[in-house]
Amino acid sequence: MKLASWNINGIKARIEVVPEWLKQSAPDVVVLQEIKSVDEGFPRTLFEDLGYNVETHGQKGFNGVAILSKLPLESVSRGLPGDDSDEQARWIEATVSGEQTALTFCGLYQPNGNPVPGPKYDYKLAWMERMRVYAAELLAREEPVAMLGDYNVIPQVEDVHDPAAWAEDALFRQETREAFRHLCAQGWTDAIRATDPVGEKFTFWDYQAGAWPKNKGIRIDHILLSPQAADLLEATGIDRDTRDWEKPSDHVPVWCRLSL
Repeated sequence: MKLASWNINGIKARIEVVPEWLKQSAPDVVVLQEIKSVDEGFPRTLFEDLGYNVETHGQKGFNGVAILSKLPLESVSRGLPGDDSDEQARWIEATVSGEQTALTFCGLYQPNGNPVPGPKYDYKLAWMERMRVYAAELLAREEPVAMLGDYNVIPQVEDVHDPAAWAEDALFRQETREAFRHLCAQGWTDAIRATDPVGEKFTFWDYQAGAWPKNKGIRIDHILLSPQAADLLEATGIDRDTRDWEKPSDHVPVWCRLSL
């Protein structure tokens, strides 16, 4: 089973790019971030015509997450547990069944957190703590689980083109990285680094200042696997070439293949 994640930075802007990538990459399950669309405005028939089941958790103008799945979706839920007052659309969860076992997966869009300090960074850290608490509950099931999406976290110096330039950014601040490490320390496997532990593996290049042609990138899109899912890991990849397409997202897709 090929499982993928992509922050598309607006479904309207990527209305041609996403279907083309789906045809080329042929993932079984995709989680999308920043669809920037309410549920009723998402072009679901476009993807249903390509053979995908579609579920969304939308929000007007910003945020928003979605699932595209060639497999039937079960137990679909929306919103990260832990704060019923949080109205931002950043979490969607479902289960699919493979030939041998089932997989629960969570598509997430963590807050950016800038500017620092301030309420946006406070919200980011609080959201990450909520996720850590819920992730422990997911691990307690002792089942294959994947949490994938735009984490807005640069985990280590190898994941940024210029660590000094990003030192005080919300994505790379010490508190952010520590929160991510505490999450991983529960027993989650960073799939990309598990298969390729050294060197740069960027997933985002800003639209400004020639970041893409100068390769001034960062790695903020991650796939975390429970031990039961990590045991099934066969391969991972970053579809870097999509950043060079016409009207690209500033993120590129990341994916893993599990023997389900």
